Amino acid sequence: MIILRYPRIRELREDSDLTQTEVGARINVPQRTYAYYESGGRMVPPQVLAALADLYGVSVDYILGRTDSRETNK
Repeated sequence: MIILRYPRIRELREDSDLTQTEVGARINVPQRTYAYYESGGRMVPPQVLAALADLYGVSVDYILGRTDSRETNK
């Protein structure tokens, strides 16, 4: 079983002074599910990645660690 880690979603949440519950409410997922995403217990679905990118104003590539640039392609 491959465990994927998404360290940037935790960093972004903490930098924004938000709780897991607050982020979950904003992207419409339960806190427990969001906690699994942060810990790598569950893979983050594409629609949730997009919602997180919109919430924080960053690109999905930034969240996935594919780039260090927070810029979006708007």
